Amino acid sequence: MTVAEGEARASVVEGAPWWRQAAVYQIYPRSFADANGDGLGDLPGVTSRADYLERLGIDAVWLSPFYPSELADGGYDVADYRDVDPRLGTLADFDAMLDALHSRGIRVVVDIVPNHSSDRHVWFQEALAAGRGSAARERYIFRDGTGTDGAEPPSDWQSVFGGPAWERVADGQWYLHSFAVEQPDLNWSNPEVRADFVRTLRFWSDRGVDGFRIDVAHMLTKDLSEPLPSAAELELIPRDGDHPLLDRDDVHEVYAEWRAVFDSYDPPRTAVAEAWVDKARVPLYARPESLGQAFNFDLLEADFDAAQFRAVVQENLELAAASGSSSTWVLSNHDVVRHASRYGLPHPARTADGHPAQKHGSEWLLSGGTSPVLDREAGERRARAATLFVLALPGSSYLYQGEELGLHEVAEIPDAERQDPTFFRSRGAEIGRDGCRVPLPWEPSAETAFGFGSGGSHLPQPEWFGRSAVSVEEGDPDSTLSLYRRALELRHALQTAESLEWVETGRADVLRFRRPNGWEVVTNFGGSPFPLDRADAVVASVPLVEGALPADATVWFGPVALRVGAGRRPDRRSGLVPRLDGLVRDGLAS
Repeated sequence: MTVAEGEARASVVEGAPWWRQAAVYQIYPRSFADANGDGLGDLPGVTSRADYLERLGIDAVWLSPFYPSELADGGYDVADYRDVDPRLGTLADFDAMLDALHSRGIRVVVDIVPNHSSDRHVWFQEALAAGRGSAARERYIFRDGTGTDGAEPPSDWQSVFGGPAWERVADGQWYLHSFAVEQPDLNWSNPEVRADFVRTLRFWSDRGVDGFRIDVAHMLTKDLSEPLPSAAELELIPRDGDHPLLDRDDVHEVYAEWRAVFDSYDPPRTAVAEAWVDKARVPLYARPESLGQAFNFDLLEADFDAAQFRAVVQENLELAAASGSSSTWVLSNHDVVRHASRYGLPHPARTADGHPAQKHGSEWLLSGGTSPVLDREAGERRARAATLFVLALPGSSYLYQGEELGLHEVAEIPDAERQDPTFFRSRGAEIGRDGCRVPLPWEPSAETAFGFGSGGSHLPQPEWFGRSAVSVEEGDPDSTLSLYRRALELRHALQTAESLEWVETGRADVLRFRRPNGWEVVTNFGGSPFPLDRADAVVASVPLVEGALPADATVWFGPVALRVGAGRRPDRRSGLVPRLDGLVRDGLAS
């Protein structure tokens, strides 16, 4: 199926653009597939797995950064926004990958990292050479220091990754880096910076890219008027659009210009904001005149808990309605502990405002995965249930590579082999994100890095990866991979208007909702079975038992027996259609 055919399919649902209810698969390129055997995933590796992505049934791929980078932050330190890292391929390889995915009806979204560049970017190197007061330095945020001879930083601000947010250069000035020291912040008050990013957006759009994911979209514009506030004072300033560093109203002037660029293409290019802002301000990023969609990260912090899931869904559907966009649903990504592991660990303590008191899984990671004890089976079961719940919601679902295999977080990475700057900047107080970025297992043999590539893998893979390898799960109709393929196929067949109706269940630990066409979803978050009143089940995260939904499980109901394949061309090589026919006929009874 081509992209044009996919556009026609999307129009069946209220004439909506493809992205409003898309299933988007995030690829972290350096850990997906290695085609040249150097231990690092690459773009030809993605191309080599295009058939796998098609069989999975996704609508789009989101590529984390593949640009030239010294990997100070896993590729989010970009040295050239309009090229490919030579270790990952060439622009010709990018075009070949794009063609391979488009020919299979899969769109491509790429990461844009506008808050900061790499310190190896030609602009920053020019700024270092040009010296104080130069036009080159005005592209970044340089300041004189304080104290004797300017030897103290301009303020006591801390970076997101730990340690001071200012770094001194040879001539005595300091530059701001909100993240790693190798990631100097760009100056978005400079028209040259704004114009260059417009060129970047057009460069990739002209090559055929379908959309963009905007990294830390809420941090670009800043007001650094003197005197700079202290770190303590920053915490007291309301984040209502006039904070010096975060979520400023003037950032939307940038995105209005970008929106004009996106809309100049046919079809318009999409964008989704990574914006960690107060919920009331999310619609500013998601509205049509801005980026058009914004990530909802609430489920990344939620326990496997019915009340929390319902509150997250209700609130975010209301936010989507306020913006005119559709919501987004995320259970895992490249920055958090995989949800199969989160759900197998004790619930974290929560603050007065309901947020986890510490990052979920951080204590377990610091122990090397030994304490508290991970209930792997429970985590996998709940992850499958949560996935089916999320895939049935109105809006876009973002899936992270490897979750379709039921992968757990890798906790047992030796300190000497870690890469995340968070680990080093915090002196090991925070373990970092390497555990969710370990290269994927494609085959059960460790001799070729579990099929990742012939030259090993840039992060160590545990021996248990072999049991979750793609080739192993493809042969098991009850595997997590088979479940994802069945669910994504059904999702296309069942897709309907962007709304839902809650159906009371009589139990606080069981959620049930109905989509406009009769598609119903029941999730049992509790510990005892829930009796069901329908027999037309089409897929479930575990087999039903005597007409009841077991604990930690989700089931879909819907009249799809004659409609399988109506949404997306069935791939009979996978055995998908016969399997679905059997599920509809047998009602998933064990």
